[in-house]
Amino acid sequence: MFAKRAIAAAALLMIAGCGQPGARDQIRIVGSSTVYPFTTAVAEWFVRTNPRFKSPVVEQTGTGAGMSLFCRGIGAQHPDVENASRRIKKSEYEECARNGVKDIVEIQVGIDGIAFAESVRGPRFELTLTDIYKAVAATPYGKPNTATRWNQVNPSFPDIPIQVYGPPSTSGTRDALTELIMAKACDADPAIKALKERDADRHKAICTKVREDGAYINTGENDNLIVQKLGANPNALGIFGYSFLEENMDRLRGIPLDGIQPTYESISSFRYPGARPLYIYVKSAHLRAIPGLREFVAEYANGWNPGGYLMRRGMILSPDPIRMQSAKIAAAFTPLDPKGLK
Repeated sequence: MFAKRAIAAAALLMIAGCGQPGARDQIRIVGSSTVYPFTTAVAEWFVRTNPRFKSPVVEQTGTGAGMSLFCRGIGAQHPDVENASRRIKKSEYEECARNGVKDIVEIQVGIDGIAFAESVRGPRFELTLTDIYKAVAATPYGKPNTATRWNQVNPSFPDIPIQVYGPPSTSGTRDALTELIMAKACDADPAIKALKERDADRHKAICTKVREDGAYINTGENDNLIVQKLGANPNALGIFGYSFLEENMDRLRGIPLDGIQPTYESISSFRYPGARPLYIYVKSAHLRAIPGLREFVAEYANGWNPGGYLMRRGMILSPDPIRMQSAKIAAAFTPLDPKGLK
């Protein structure tokens, strides 16, 4: 017990700012652009209900880049919260532990879907997972991707250039594209699926590496930029979180995947192939040192209730049992059990 208190005390001194007491008096949050609009909404309500605290600083870095920042250590120079559009990886958790970031709290805040969209003036695409894989994979089924036009992917598609605006490799949405869409289509081929047992690295490259020849266009972490580009280029496709599609239904059309439209119902039930949970990760070691961190997490739990402001902002609510469990974790700051991480 004494040792734990000593470690906690040392952490508090570090958080105070490496010899600069009170170096940071506001919450710092990094991570996913998909979770960003929800966390900024919580930050706004947090300040309204807790005016004695400063407004949190929320940065869009992408889930992967945010995890790297989050896991670098304990102290005022490191973030308190990570927004994530996918679960923390085992390798990231281990990196956190090596840098002294322990007792991480994982809270599922809602559900989202990786949406494929086009302009309302677009060609009205209907895609399968295989169509997407053939269009954006660097080496579909192990062969270099030579398709430059959509009718080369599927003869029923229009003869227009393949132009897909999407997130960078640091994004959780990009992870969802490769894991939920591309890898599933790739593994539908028995020979490729069998390759996973013999050569996992080659299997991963074939199934998840995105092409870099201009057909897939990296647009950074700003999903609103993709919305703008789709408006200017009606033949292009865009990939982003469902909330950005829902906010722009007057300009954009959701593209069905395997015959299933991206809707609140299809995503919340996980019928839609691109459905995924959304998370925040919180450093327990920062709770006592960063003013308002505990209250901010409590506000997040208030915001995800049915009919609440997060739902109005476009968040798809988790099922009741998950929301109840998440609320308990948010109240008790129960540390993540890493056993199920991949």
